[in-house]
Amino acid sequence: MSGYDYTGKVMLVTGGAGGIGSALCRRFASGGAVCVVVDIDGDRAHQVADSLPGAGHLGLGCDLLDRVGVADLFEQVAAAFGRLDVLVNNVGMTSTERFDVRPVETIEREIDLNMISPLVATRLAVPLLRASADPRIVTTVSLAGIFPQGETPIYAASKFGLRGAMLSIALDLGTKGIRVGSVLPSATDTPMLRREAVDGGNSLQFQDPPQQPSDVVAAVVSLLDRPRLEAYPRVGESLLVRFSMLVPNLLPSLLPLFRKRGERGLARYLKDLRRRGLARQVDGRWELVKEA
Repeated sequence: MSGYDYTGKVMLVTGGAGGIGSALCRRFASGGAVCVVVDIDGDRAHQVADSLPGAGHLGLGCDLLDRVGVADLFEQVAAAFGRLDVLVNNVGMTSTERFDVRPVETIEREIDLNMISPLVATRLAVPLLRASADPRIVTTVSLAGIFPQGETPIYAASKFGLRGAMLSIALDLGTKGIRVGSVLPSATDTPMLRREAVDGGNSLQFQDPPQQPSDVVAAVVSLLDRPRLEAYPRVGESLLVRFSMLVPNLLPSLLPLFRKRGERGLARYLKDLRRRGLARQVDGRWELVKEA
């Protein structure tokens, strides 16, 4: 079975200037695709677009919580290309603020960005996707869309909702010629995870060393090569969490068994960040070192 042909395909990636997003764009462009790099930081979006192999790439700044701005984004894509072959919903955020003390406004923002904005982008992209001979939608969800996260419940809520929505949309749009799939990575070594680590985030996700953006890229590529509803960068890990959810009432007893291992994994990750010059300790507290 031949793999997906990227040649000449117009592929839009939200969060395209981030760790996973930029890696996706590089992979797509290296195969001959034309990338639309979308990021809230317009300058970084332009930088990523300009750095990609090939020609015709477009970097666009867009706040995906701005409905008018998102509509304008797809109007620009329509004007530039007249179609969209692949939409990759990759934007996301998390917070280490505990649920019982965080401001309500931050809860709403996290839900809006992680769950609502991909749905809005997907809906607004449909006319452009219908102009493609082989339209696809790929969404970066998370294993947090299957397994509860005590320290980051709003992130889990947004990903549970996003996973369910994308499964449902796949069943609907699949009958209309648009193939939809999701990737569900675990902790990935990106700036977002580094921030969470130094801020004392969810230690349970550090049972094993974080995967690399390239692992998520490989899962996305596999979805394009062989369309299906979901793909998991770490299949064994996904089987463990899915099995655990067969007995959710046992979670309060099971999770403490994994917490100490996760805390040791988090400590190792922080030391690795220090070794790489990405984090340091100041007065006993960890902080990120600004990347050049």
